[in-house]
Amino acid sequence: MGKLVRDKIPDIIRASGRSAEVRQLDDRAYLSALHDKLGEEAAELRHASNAGNVLEEAADVLEVLIGLAAIYGRNFDDIVRIAGEKRSERGGFDKRLWLESP
Repeated sequence: MGKLVRDKIPDIIRASGRSAEVRQLDDRAYLSALHDKLGEEAAELRHASNAGNVLEEAADVLEVLIGLAAIYGRNFDDIVRIAGEKRSERGGFDKRLWLESP
């Protein structure tokens, strides 16, 4: 059972004296693997226990989001722009509001 890994991970594994069997995914499998990876990284973020770990895991989530955007011909700047637009229109989470009922 494999998983999607960052590009340099196989080289890092090999440099440690271990073997790494890899294959390149087609578009459909890559999209599915990115969605799986997003869930994995989000779970790791949820369980991060300090500021350093939170930032590390958030960076991993961001890397997956960048990969998803690239599939659709978009990039990091597009994500940031759209996030800014949504923040302007709907706000952020600064006030920590919890909606009890719609």
